[in-house]
Amino acid sequence: MSSILTNASAITALQSLRSTQQALASTQKEVSTGLKISSATDNASTWSIAETMKSDQGVLSTIGDSMSVSSSLLNIAQTAVTNAISVLNNIKSAVAQAAQPGADTAKIGTSLTGLSNQLRSIVTSASFNGLNILDGSQSSFAFIASYTDGGGATASALNTIDLTATALIGGGGASPAVAAGAGILEAAQGTGASAATDFTNLSITDVASSSVLGDTLTNADKVISDLTKYGAQIGATQTTITGQAAFVKTLNEALTNGVSSLVDADMNEASTRLQALQTQQQLGVQSLSIANQNSQIILKLFQ
Repeated sequence: MSSILTNASAITALQSLRSTQQALASTQKEVSTGLKISSATDNASTWSIAETMKSDQGVLSTIGDSMSVSSSLLNIAQTAVTNAISVLNNIKSAVAQAAQPGADTAKIGTSLTGLSNQLRSIVTSASFNGLNILDGSQSSFAFIASYTDGGGATASALNTIDLTATALIGGGGASPAVAAGAGILEAAQGTGASAATDFTNLSITDVASSSVLGDTLTNADKVISDLTKYGAQIGATQTTITGQAAFVKTLNEALTNGVSSLVDADMNEASTRLQALQTQQQLGVQSLSIANQNSQIILKLFQ
């Protein structure tokens, strides 16, 4: 039946063209954004999962940055401790030299003063981003030592080093955690020594007599022992942070790949589909044009 009020063929062609145009618009959006899911309207479930993973990525990036800062700070502290041990060995050599008959104790005393000043300079300059964990200004040092993800809740565990017992000198910072004169280098007294030695303030008096000279050597051995233990602790902490940083980096990369697999568009597929839909659109326009011409045929019946 032919009708001038209803053109069924045109309606069918229009529906097909509308469907093609919607698919074409969606594909063009994929091509322009590079995403097959760019909002919750595309796929609410997948979009939600991807956003959660992106949130975890942000936390992991922050954790990674924090670990880098901690590693840099500990590296500076480790270098300072190593240099301090080297200076103390020089001090021991100078003190031992003073015990030799005919030694020029005045010159040795001057050398000791210079070495003690070098020790203090090493400690006070071991600062990173305004933080020094050797000068007694900090009571503790907290660093991220592990990462856990409990049911989607990203978390990190903190390890804390007590710095009150490992400060090389005291009195650092505006509100010192360790009192001046109470650091490892300032109040060293080994077993058998009759008095403590302040290795940041040495002078000729520290080699003035055999008893004082002996105390200085004994106390120097204790300081070197304490610094060696502290250096080992710093090294172990650095190893922990380095290993955890590598894990966090790997995990972050895995999340990046996971998000990509969920929301990124396959550009090869999208470009092929785009060309096919553009062809379908052209054919749909032609079909609609043909369907609209059917009504003109009715006029011939009245001629």
